[in-house]
Amino acid sequence: MEGIVVVTYRCNARCHMCNTWQYPTKIEEEITAKDLATLPRLKFCNITGGEPFLREDLEDIVRVAKSKSDRVVISSNGYFTERMVALAKNIPGIGFRISIEGLPKANDELRGLKDGFDHGIRSLLQLKNLGVKDLGFGITVSDKNAKDLLELYDLAKYLKLEFATAIIHNAYYFHKADNVISDKELVIGEFNKLIRELFKTNRPKNWYRAYFNYGITNYVRGKKRLMPCEMGRDLFMIDPYGEIKPCNVLDVSMGNIKRQSFDDIWNGDKAKEARKIAANCGKNCWMVGSVSPAMKKDIMTPTMWILKNRKKYLKSCFPNE
Repeated sequence: MEGIVVVTYRCNARCHMCNTWQYPTKIEEEITAKDLATLPRLKFCNITGGEPFLREDLEDIVRVAKSKSDRVVISSNGYFTERMVALAKNIPGIGFRISIEGLPKANDELRGLKDGFDHGIRSLLQLKNLGVKDLGFGITVSDKNAKDLLELYDLAKYLKLEFATAIIHNAYYFHKADNVISDKELVIGEFNKLIRELFKTNRPKNWYRAYFNYGITNYVRGKKRLMPCEMGRDLFMIDPYGEIKPCNVLDVSMGNIKRQSFDDIWNGDKAKEARKIAANCGKNCWMVGSVSPAMKKDIMTPTMWILKNRKKYLKSCFPNE
């Protein structure tokens, strides 16, 4: 099982694709490390926000998460370099993913964060120099920054960092219903170029990332999701108020971890009902949080796609299906 722990809706960025910062949580309302004591054993835990490093007690939360999880990764905009480095020193073995939405101009405009690119790169370099192994950055693509996709991939490759991709979505979590890709062919074309670059490498992990990125193009085309969604079964989200939900798209609570143990919530009637809703939501989201567990569960589906399509992409023949 995997978990997403959203520790705050407070954020210092003003992102174009996310309005969470307009609906900040109050410090006294946010979950604490103590509230996470009943979490089960997890394969993976992603700590995110808002901006997690606005939490003064983030280290306490991370320590609990690390005691419960095989792997812990914190998602951040990278602005608070000193805090990130201090945490990495105090709790070795955790991972970091920094959001970078393009080259400096595009990133700072889309993030609404002055010198955000500079802060993000500085954080990545200092964490890398510190010896952090699980380290990378990612981009949320729209037609406003799609042209920077390959350059960021090249930068990640040069720095020997992991590179993650996402596509804009609309959800209650983002407080957005107007995220739209106007030039779909532009975006799909840039993703196809990225898929080809991933296939050029001799790293099988990149080939499976090629499949994930192909899934993004499928989503942009408005087609049915390539793999079943198991949110609420293989993965859950805890929001800053302690509500356990299937994911960050469905505003459906299974119960509150401040008032009940995780096991009581997970096996309760509200959880069963939430799973039914999640299984039939029809939103066709394609986010790494839900796709990664699905790929691990059914590794043959992406494997067969790789075997069928790798040569086509290497020849620049981009499949339409």
